[in-house]
Amino acid sequence: MAVTRLLPALLIAAALAAPAPVPSWAVLKSGVTARLRGVSASSASVVWASGTEGTVIRTEDAGENWVRLNIPETAKLDFRDIDAIDDRTAYVLSIGPGESSRIYKTSDAGKSWTLQFRNAEPKAFYDAMAFRDERRGFAFSDSVDNTFVILQTSDGGKNWNRVATSALPPALSGEGAYAASGTNVVVRRDLVWIATTASRVLRSTDGGRSWTIAKTPLASGPSAGIFSIAFRDAQHGIVVGGDFKKEAKALDNAAVTDSGGRSWIAVGGLSGYRSAVAYAPAADRTVVAVGPSGTDVSFDDGRSWIAVPGPGFHAIGFAPRSRVAWGVGENGAVGRLRM
Repeated sequence: MAVTRLLPALLIAAALAAPAPVPSWAVLKSGVTARLRGVSASSASVVWASGTEGTVIRTEDAGENWVRLNIPETAKLDFRDIDAIDDRTAYVLSIGPGESSRIYKTSDAGKSWTLQFRNAEPKAFYDAMAFRDERRGFAFSDSVDNTFVILQTSDGGKNWNRVATSALPPALSGEGAYAASGTNVVVRRDLVWIATTASRVLRSTDGGRSWTIAKTPLASGPSAGIFSIAFRDAQHGIVVGGDFKKEAKALDNAAVTDSGGRSWIAVGGLSGYRSAVAYAPAADRTVVAVGPSGTDVSFDDGRSWIAVPGPGFHAIGFAPRSRVAWGVGENGAVGRLRM
């Protein structure tokens, strides 16, 4: 009898001790050949992606079929960031100097688009954006004359207003953001974090009215720094990056915080340079990082990592309350990763 009673307990203990299964990528056909750098899933079935040559694509059946959406007179633009608010509403940002930096919005699932912002500052170069909801969001540019350039909207993008210089710490020479995956900015209620090329993190706790900045242990340089930032709650976050000219190197390219971004601790284990990172909303402490050379997954808030078999991607995103990740990359590459 004692042995019989003991068996269930042993089985439960063994199950708890067993390592989590490593997910694998399912590669899908997007129907385009553009380099894709932005991805945003608004639900389990609706996913948006964006990239070079004015490319914006969308699926309504979890990636089985994709439709290319047309934004007039944008064929020469590079859409590095797309943020879906819901299945019908999305913002897309193009990068580049001067008027090449723009923000468009659709409210009808991509049938029509409104140009909401066209950059008029010759030295500005917008890299990424993020939204709290349909009305409130932030966009970040490379610094101009050692001054950070941050825009914010509170009316759904009808007006974009620059954050007062007096509210911001000074920028370092040439400090900006890497426009690699559109994941340099995170917004959670009144909390905003922005990751920079100098491996620093700008932080606001009052909806953008005031800002502080913290140094992270990531390496920085002409082609190195933070490329992506993610938070799973108000306190726990992660930054990843490295040197994009040394894709296989994994030196000083990840750090975590449990203090809301006030301080950062270096972690190792990534397989190489990583351009994007995202938490799985429905899997506590699970985070995935991608780069051109591959993918890594962590089940402990980024403290340790496991390499995921399959191709590399430039960007990654999860749908709300989902365990399914979406990756996009070179030549129209699209992948689905089930956790």
